[in-house]
Amino acid sequence: MKNLLLSLSVLALLASCQQRETLPDTLPMQVAKAYGFENWDQVKSIGYTWNVQRDSATVVSRTWKWNIQDSTVSYAEADTSFTYSLVADSLPKQDGAFINDKYWALMPFQLAWDKGYTYEVTEKASSPIQGLPATKLSILYGAEGGYTPGDAYDLYLDSAHKILEWTFRKGNAPEGRTWTWEKAVPYGPIQISLEHKDAAGKRFIWLTDVTVE
Repeated sequence: MKNLLLSLSVLALLASCQQRETLPDTLPMQVAKAYGFENWDQVKSIGYTWNVQRDSATVVSRTWKWNIQDSTVSYAEADTSFTYSLVADSLPKQDGAFINDKYWALMPFQLAWDKGYTYEVTEKASSPIQGLPATKLSILYGAEGGYTPGDAYDLYLDSAHKILEWTFRKGNAPEGRTWTWEKAVPYGPIQISLEHKDAAGKRFIWLTDVTVE
């Protein structure tokens, strides 16, 4: 579902966050700032368990710890656990899950990190699930690169540039699936939204055991 591997250039940016740059005043960057992107240079590592639920049953729980300073990821699921380098020549198959789960956890920050997308803004929109007044920010990733190129996201934003809901459109299809973004909680210098519900109000994806160091 998610696009764009962390490129070496992005990893280099993260490793050198002590050098603050003047950030562009685009709407995607305003969303990133609303969740604390300007404080990202204070973050050394981030960990969480990503959970997905269908039909009242937990289907998958995956635990990640991303050590930003040395560009490594620790992974644990069921009876499997290991650590790998994001700058290795060959990445494990689980890296696709890391990218997917990271977009659910850190999409506001991906808007600042990712380079391979275009965007459109629609004012005076309504969020699909709750019918809330919103600004619609449509993100379209390029046709090349990453695990699932060409995907699109419609982010429905409140007046403070926080995400109310998002719609995922695979391959930039006209229609997609929508989930809420709820429970934005401060963790140190940044905020992370912990719950995502479907149109029926059922919790679909949620994060637990969140740590930010």
